[in-house]
Amino acid sequence: MFYLASASPRRQELLTTLDVEFEIIRVEIEEIWNGSESAEEYVRRVALEKARAGSLLAPQASKVLAADTEVILDGSILGKPENTDHARQMLTSLSARTHTVLSAVVLIDETEQIVLSCNQVSFRELGEAEIIHYCDSNEPLDKAGAYGIQGVAANFLKKLEGSYSSVMGLPLSETAGLIQKG
Repeated sequence: MFYLASASPRRQELLTTLDVEFEIIRVEIEEIWNGSESAEEYVRRVALEKARAGSLLAPQASKVLAADTEVILDGSILGKPENTDHARQMLTSLSARTHTVLSAVVLIDETEQIVLSCNQVSFRELGEAEIIHYCDSNEPLDKAGAYGIQGVAANFLKKLEGSYSSVMGLPLSETAGLIQKG
């Protein structure tokens, strides 16, 4: 039995495909970049903090899994948009560009194991009207980089180098490897 320290329905859906029993633990941590760590260090730290917070809520000696996904453009972590206008700004900056999506996964059992998945995502050129329409749907508001690859924004993709599930929020291959070790 695993505990997934995440309220993300996308992570829950993806973990279900690995055919493992799990329960949800909802954790709240502050996801604030400290300004000095790299994007890789940041995504690893946030995933680890989520897993540790989940471990405090899970029964003793439980296996706790957590993840964090971030969109990086020109070396900057975009985070989640604060509002619709911020989402529009993010999507405008991603239009006709390639960006990095990092997903870190942590499994805490007797030890703390962490893996990182790095992906390159290229968007086609997005028109202003389609950005406004997408943002008005509220779909981008709770997602890193203001888009969900599994939703309407799937048609923004021009090219993906890496793992679709990682961009969605949980790299399945890496997660399966952690679970098999644990």
